[in-house]
Amino acid sequence: MNDSLTFTPIILPDITPLMQIEDKCHSHPWSEKTFRSCIGGRYFGEKLSETLRESNNIVGFYIGEQVIDEATLMDICVSPNNQGKGLGKKLLTKFINQAKAKGAVKIWLEVRAKNIPAQMLYMNVGFIETGRRTGYYPSARGFGYEDAIVMCLSC
Repeated sequence: MNDSLTFTPIILPDITPLMQIEDKCHSHPWSEKTFRSCIGGRYFGEKLSETLRESNNIVGFYIGEQVIDEATLMDICVSPNNQGKGLGKKLLTKFINQAKAKGAVKIWLEVRAKNIPAQMLYMNVGFIETGRRTGYYPSARGFGYEDAIVMCLSC
């Protein structure tokens, strides 16, 4: 790993830079209220939801939750100007390792059917498609809906 890259737990002051990344990466980004609700509580919160920083600037993050022995990746983003550098894989690998360390035997996620780069990332680390939620996401273009692909990794 590049020496200038570090993982840090998400804390409340991170919300503003996280929102900036979220807004740039998603056609239907989470609200600030949703982000705040993910810090602590049932979510991995400060202990396992993390930012990835380069020279102290946040370049990506993930947020997950775990219930008993199943974890769910709720959100993962890399800032657009840092995409294509393998940072998404670093974030995903960190999430998987932390979930396993907490006793997860299955890790779940959902991804837009049209998000082929993300699907390839997930498949390359061992996730398999287990189902589809028809019309789950509003279309990125604003007309209609698109399917969510449900994927699972057995640990």
